[in-house]
Amino acid sequence: MAFVTPSATRWAAGVAALVLVLASVSFVIPASGTVSPVPFDDTVKTGGTAVDVEQAKTDGFEMPVAQAHFSQYRYVIGYYSVGTAARDLTSPESARQFGDPLAVFVTDYATVSPTLDDEDYLRAEHNRQPGWVEVSDAVFVVDSDARVPSGPIVVPFSDPAAAQSFTDEYGGTVVDWATLRERSESSLTARLDAFESSVDAHHDWADQTTAAREPLFDRPVSTVVGEDAPTIEAAVESAPEGTAVYVPPGNYSVDRIDVNRSITLVGAGNATRLVGDGNGTVVHVRADEAAVGNLSISGVGDVGTRRIRATNESVDWDTRVQLAYGRGDAGLVLDGANNSAIRSVTIDTPASGVIVLESADSVLDDLTVRGAEVPSEGFMGVVLIGESSVVQHSTFLDGRDGIYTHRADGSVIRDNHMERGRYAVHEMYTSDVLVADNVARDMRIGIIIMTRPIGNLVVGNDVRDSDFGFIPAGSNTYVADNVFANNEYGMDVSGDRQVYTRNVVVGNDIGVRGSSTFPTNVVVRNDIVGNDVQVESALGPMRTWTTDGEGNYWGNLPLADEDGDGAYDRAFQPSGPVDADLGRHPAALVLSRSPVMDALRTARDEVAGLRGSGVVDAAPRTEPVRPETVGSLNTEDETNATGATNVTENSNV
Repeated sequence: MAFVTPSATRWAAGVAALVLVLASVSFVIPASGTVSPVPFDDTVKTGGTAVDVEQAKTDGFEMPVAQAHFSQYRYVIGYYSVGTAARDLTSPESARQFGDPLAVFVTDYATVSPTLDDEDYLRAEHNRQPGWVEVSDAVFVVDSDARVPSGPIVVPFSDPAAAQSFTDEYGGTVVDWATLRERSESSLTARLDAFESSVDAHHDWADQTTAAREPLFDRPVSTVVGEDAPTIEAAVESAPEGTAVYVPPGNYSVDRIDVNRSITLVGAGNATRLVGDGNGTVVHVRADEAAVGNLSISGVGDVGTRRIRATNESVDWDTRVQLAYGRGDAGLVLDGANNSAIRSVTIDTPASGVIVLESADSVLDDLTVRGAEVPSEGFMGVVLIGESSVVQHSTFLDGRDGIYTHRADGSVIRDNHMERGRYAVHEMYTSDVLVADNVARDMRIGIIIMTRPIGNLVVGNDVRDSDFGFIPAGSNTYVADNVFANNEYGMDVSGDRQVYTRNVVVGNDIGVRGSSTFPTNVVVRNDIVGNDVQVESALGPMRTWTTDGEGNYWGNLPLADEDGDGAYDRAFQPSGPVDADLGRHPAALVLSRSPVMDALRTARDEVAGLRGSGVVDAAPRTEPVRPETVGSLNTEDETNATGATNVTENSNV
């Protein structure tokens, strides 16, 4: 029998009143009358990538778009990709949260004589503006040559003959809306298998790329500094291609070393110290298949970013970013140096450690970069721009960001350690990157993904003692097997069609922030335990974090599992005013079993307008997904708490 105190009774009554008030204002009046398309700029947008959007604006090519009007959502959803619209509208979560779609419109290319340019980007004749057509009156060209920077696109037409003419010229197949939606369907199991296959493929590519760079460090020594040449600069200038320059132990004052041939510059470890004059970059590599290893660098200039001076010529968005982030001072720069490598190098820098510009398939391995103690006064440990690279087994201390990327699609960032900076990994305009098995401590944010990329993989990372563990943007991100512990916020659930699974979120002030507008994210088989607030979610629709009958572990809840299937017998709302306190306040359990709460839960499940905002798990787990990890983290917390108590007790003796 549960005993409830007078104060608990007052608390329960207050919560019940709050629940009833929220329920009374939760209804959204269904739209009525004729639905017409709105200007795309007036929609709540999703889909596509920021690279697609910005490059389309700059180059003037077409991005077919869609807009959906829902019965239970006051805003119009705009999709930068017709394929994304078909996938999202196929999802049962969309209907559950937004109601039925009243109308879906897509851009109509039947009247603008579309063609493809040399890059297979879609162009409208004389830059004419396409109109809108309802999907029920449209056909769609799939699997043609048409594309945007992030990949293939679906092209809609109101006239089947115009669509067929397009396929005759550029390939593909003409399908209707129902078929397009069927093509877009995929089960959670299929998606997880595809993600895991992508993780394996990225690791395989990184392993092969690392192995291919290994011979760069086995080159014969042709020049020894101090014996065959008086200075490092002279040795680098005279060394034949395909050979190594050896720098014996010692301090070497240098202005700037320019490596313009395929050679290797190698020292005797940290005993070989290259000291710049404090102005600019110390080593600048502009040759393919070049390498630098086994030495230390200091005396780097203090310019992190060179602001663009006003000119009469406009600078496009991509160039602006490259100039801002890729032209500052650094210990080492790879500039158009494809298939190059940097290994076992220590850099002390007030600016950046290594900048990699348009240097495909380069490998950065076993680096130590020590930046400015105040993050805002330093810059990046590593900057990757324009091509895929591998950054692994490295340590980044202080400075602003550990690793920053811009359009470095396909890169692998793994097994690194970051401390005391702003962001450990900072992705901008970058898709299809594997961020795996990194450790971050005492950061503002552990891993942050910005500018709506697609297909990133965030797997096996460990972020603790930071302001925020993980913040994503974009779509189709795989977030799996990470640990977010003892932060202010553990992880953020946002973007579109992201998958969060097997993550451990323990001991944070706020475990998970649910901030996505769209109900298409999958949050399943996670351990979200022992956070001061399990979920914070105040904006947007109610999110259901259950898929195919599986939910998440929220701790040992005082609920029943009568059939022993490993899931509690009723839904759990971790963001709700009652369920949030289950197991913490005795009145919460009493109120949760009351008839009024049963009625509200039933209404919430059946009526979209009663769902409001927040998160509900329809099948909360009775046991953790990763019990050993959860147990070890709880043990650490208990040990730390005991230690703190002992210190206090000892201080009072």
